[in-house]
Amino acid sequence: MEAYLNSAITQFAYYRKLGERTFEQLNDADLFWRFNDESNSIAIIIQHMAGNMLSRWTDFLTSDGEKTWRNRDTEFEDTVSTRENLLDTWNTGWDCLFDALNSISADDWEKTIYIRNEPHRIEDAINRQLAHYPYHVGQIVFIGKMIAGGKWQSLSIPKGNSEKYNADKFANPGGTFK
Repeated sequence: MEAYLNSAITQFAYYRKLGERTFEQLNDADLFWRFNDESNSIAIIIQHMAGNMLSRWTDFLTSDGEKTWRNRDTEFEDTVSTRENLLDTWNTGWDCLFDALNSISADDWEKTIYIRNEPHRIEDAINRQLAHYPYHVGQIVFIGKMIAGGKWQSLSIPKGNSEKYNADKFANPGGTFK
């Protein structure tokens, strides 16, 4: 289970970094932009992700992952108004997640935990969030790419560069690439 946990932590860190590389390409106002009143801004997605992370991972071994103190509906309102506060919210959520994952001991893997009163094995709860958080990070990246337009810097292989990427990768096996 240690290998699985390390893999999950690596995946969560990857998606966190994708979000942060998106934020770096946007100005403050861009983080709060909405396509229309029914759409979420990047800020609202961050608020929701952080709210979910705090609820799911605070005392996750001993209390239900849907905390009574969570007010999910307010996560979809404009409650954060500055980049600094928004990034603090983002980091607080991720810190809670990573602290919880790093606290898992060998004895914990047989425990049943609950999310919305539904029983989960720890790996199932992790997988549930490994589907949820990348979904929202994908939304963040998509919105960021729409806003940045032609100034967008690819977070993976830029269009038209697959052949060069593959040639470089085969010329430098095991090398580090973006």
